Amino acid sequence: MGATISGLVDHEKLTSSNIGPLETGLGDLPENCIALVLTHLDPIEICKISRVSRTFHQASLTDLVWDTKLPQNYQILLRNYKNLWSNASEDSCSLTKKEIFVRLCRPNHFGSSNYKAFWMEKNGGICVCISWKEMKITGIEDRRYWTHVSSDESRFNTFAFLKQIWWVEVEGNLEFEFPAGNYSVFFRLQLGKTSRRLGRRICTVDQVHGWNIKPVQFQLSTSNGQQASAQYYLNEAGKWINYYVGDFVVDSMTTKLKFSMTQIDCTHTKGGLCLDSVLIIPAHIGPKYVNFLNCT
Repeated sequence: MGATISGLVDHEKLTSSNIGPLETGLGDLPENCIALVLTHLDPIEICKISRVSRTFHQASLTDLVWDTKLPQNYQILLRNYKNLWSNASEDSCSLTKKEIFVRLCRPNHFGSSNYKAFWMEKNGGICVCISWKEMKITGIEDRRYWTHVSSDESRFNTFAFLKQIWWVEVEGNLEFEFPAGNYSVFFRLQLGKTSRRLGRRICTVDQVHGWNIKPVQFQLSTSNGQQASAQYYLNEAGKWINYYVGDFVVDSMTTKLKFSMTQIDCTHTKGGLCLDSVLIIPAHIGPKYVNFLNCT
């Protein structure tokens, strides 16, 4: 009898206490399930949601998540471009997929002169930038025509300024392992010479002339026969503009690309032009990316 009463009392204490039923939260989800969900988010969203809990943070570090954010040919890039490594003894097997992603997103200079760079946009796609110093330019070593200007407005900290010349010929080429996809090519130019005065950006346009008489011809071609061309009158001074040349398609092979900019009408001189670089970016991010670069 006493045991029965004691059992009833204990049961009453339990049912009348403030302890409710056990609750579950997001932190109780299995880590692999969270990782599967994160594969459907973009990198910025993944970093934000990783702060929800410790489990979410651990899930955000897994290779499963970041493998979906890497370009298809990332292993080729790791093998061919050693500047992705911190030291010579480092090996790709020692890196997590997130670490590989981070290294691909930073500018990686390549080539003998380091005047070419590639990087991966955080929303996907490999971009390449080629300095004017990697191009063949008529009269570039003659200071009567061209000068080299140091500037923080260039990815390579220098651009070429054309003072005056009768004809303009700029040619370049690139061999690179792009992931399969569609790509756009742009020449980055500016009418007028920029400088800094008391911390303010100054653009001098007194030497700008001759670009509104005949259009400038832009061309590109690939080793597998793709071609594109465009013509523009250069008439907007004072800011960097990315002039669209055309698109090309990459399959699963090394891409060999040639590009050029010419204005060879010798009936008049032209001058006051800044030449910075050539940009090659995925076609699907081209419009947004170019609008950003145009801002000065």
